[in-house]
Amino acid sequence: MKTWFITGASRGFGALVTERALAQGDAVVATARNPRAITERFGAYPNLLPVALDVTEEAQAVAAVRAALERFGRIDVLLNNAGFGLMGAVEEAGPAEIEAIYRTNVFGLLNVTRAVLPAMRAARSGRILNISSVGGYRGGAGFGIYCSTKFAVEGLSEALHAELASLGIHVTVVEPGYFRTDFLDPSSLAVSPSRIDDYDGTAGAVRGAAAGLSHNQPGDPVRLAEVLVAFAEAPDPPVRLPLGSDTVAAIEAKHEADAAILAQWRSVSVSTDFTAG
Repeated sequence: MKTWFITGASRGFGALVTERALAQGDAVVATARNPRAITERFGAYPNLLPVALDVTEEAQAVAAVRAALERFGRIDVLLNNAGFGLMGAVEEAGPAEIEAIYRTNVFGLLNVTRAVLPAMRAARSGRILNISSVGGYRGGAGFGIYCSTKFAVEGLSEALHAELASLGIHVTVVEPGYFRTDFLDPSSLAVSPSRIDDYDGTAGAVRGAAAGLSHNQPGDPVRLAEVLVAFAEAPDPPVRLPLGSDTVAAIEAKHEADAAILAQWRSVSVSTDFTAG
C-alpha cells in the first residue's frame, strides 16, 4: 500500500486519481481548499484523509504534510495537481491576474513540494508527479501567461529530477494535452476581461475556439488517471511523461521547428564563442 498526497483532489484529474488509488487499496491524503468537497465526493474511507489546503499558503502546506505523516507515517507519491488556467493575450492580462496564477501554479507547487521533501529524503524514496501541460512544452497565443507558469513547472521538475535521483526520489513532469475535464469551464479557467482589438485574429480567435472545445476535448481523463496510478509503479520513470496524441504531435512539431532553426542559424549561434588561440 502506498500513501498518496494529492493537491486539488476534489475534482478533475486529482479526483480521478484519488478514486483510482483508493480503489486499489492505497491511502490518499486528498487536499482541497474545502475538504468537505472531498468527503461529499468520496464518502468515508479508512484510508482517506481529507485535508484543507490552499497551496498558496506555505503554513497550510506544512500543516497538511504534518497531518499526513501523523496519520499514515509516510508519503510515497506527491501529485501536484492544483492549478488553473488564464486565457487572454499577454498584454491583456493584468498584474493581479498574473500574480494569482503564479501564486497557485508555481509558488503553490513549490510550497507543497518543499513541505513534502524532508520526509521523502529521510525515507530515501518517493515519487513526485508535477502536472504541467502541452502548454508547458510549447507556448500558444491566448494562453501565454498560463503557458509561462507551466514552463516554470517544467524547469523546476527537471532540476528536481537531477537533484533528487541519487536520493531515491523520482520526479516526473506530466504533460497532458486537451482532456475532457472542466479545465475550460469558469471553475478552472480565468479569462482576462480586457480585450484589445489588434489580437482578434490570434488570442481573440482562441477565446472563441475554447468555448466550442470545452467538453469536446480528445483526451479521456479516466484513462489518464489509470495511467498515472500505474505509472507510480514504474521502476525507472522518465523526467517527462507526455499524455495525449495532441501533446505528442505538438512535441514532434516543436522538435522539427527547432531543428530547422538550428540548421538555418547554426553558424550565427556558434559564432559567439571566444576564438580558440
